[in-house]
Parts: sequence; C-alpha cells; structure tokens
Amino acid sequence: MTTVRPYKRLLAVLLFLILLLAIFELSGLRSHFNLAYLHQQLVDNPITGLIVFILIFTLGNLVQIPGWIFLAAAVLALGKTWGGMATYAAAIVSCTVTYFSIRFVGGDALRSLNGKLSTRLLGQLDAHPIRNIVLLRMLFQTAPPLNYALAMSGVRFRDYFVGTLLGLPLPIMAYCVFFDYLDMQLHLH
Repeated sequence: MTTVRPYKRLLAVLLFLILLLAIFELSGLRSHFNLAYLHQQLVDNPITGLIVFILIFTLGNLVQIPGWIFLAAAVLALGKTWGGMATYAAAIVSCTVTYFSIRFVGGDALRSLNGKLSTRLLGQLDAHPIRNIVLLRMLFQTAPPLNYALAMSGVRFRDYFVGTLLGLPLPIMAYCVFFDYLDMQLHLH
C-alpha cells in the first residue's frame, strides 16, 4: 500500500505539467518563447524587459523550454556580462519556483520509491547534498527533469538553493562566452 502513494504523487506531477503545457499552448504564450521576442523585450525596456524575461524563463523552465534560448537572448540584448547576470537571476527564480511548485504537487515521492538505484542515489544526495547539487547544476544547469527530481527527492530547500547558487555561475559564464563569440562571428544583432 505504501508504494501506491509515490506513484499517485508522480502522476499528479505529470498531470500538473500537462495542464501547464496545455495552458501554455492554448493561451498563445508559445509565440513569446523565441529569441527575437525575448531580445526585443530586453532591448526595449531593460527593467520591465528583465521582469518579463524572468517570468518567461520561469514558465519556460516548467514546460521544458531549453534554457539556452533565454541565455542567448539575454547575451545578445545585454552583452555577456549583463546578459549572464540577468540569466543567473532568472535561473535562480525559475529553479526556486519549480522546487516549490513541484514539491507542493509531488511531495517527496522519489524518496518513497523502493529500489536499489533510487536508494543509492538518494543516499549519495543525502550524504553531500550541496556538493552533489553543485555538480548536477554544473552538468545539467536548469534542466527541468533535474529540477523535478531534486524537488521530489526530499532534499531541503536550503541545500537545493545553496547548491543552485553555487553550481550555476560556471556553466552560465561558459555559455555567455560562447554566445558572445557567436554574435561576434555571425553578427547576430
């Protein structure tokens, strides 16, 4: 009987994500998830554009839009330094919102699964949560499946947040340099 509950929680998360995706598609928000729109928002008004950028990044991360689109738009509009800082702020907000929304719906469903692999992985996460989250962020940045898994792993928010804060700067900087280089070579804007 105890194995039924985690699967219900996982199903609830899946249904929540399907509902978000349906709202995203039916509301017409999809048209705002492109490089040109994000770039224009950031260029037209840096303050409200940044707020729109953070909101769109957050929603996009929940519905599986790749983060590089947001980073590229920010770098092209604001340059690699300010674009990187805007992306870092948006990524932190996005990961935080994802953590709390998925945790609210899914609880710690992964913690309740019985299996050698899940037990081993969660044990390693428990042993060094911040270090492991830093490493995961360096490899997978704000990948939605990682966010969902960490939220449902039972890891404390403090550890999740600190690991996210420490793990995102290096990959974001690397992408900023890459997109800035592409911009210089291809004259994208």
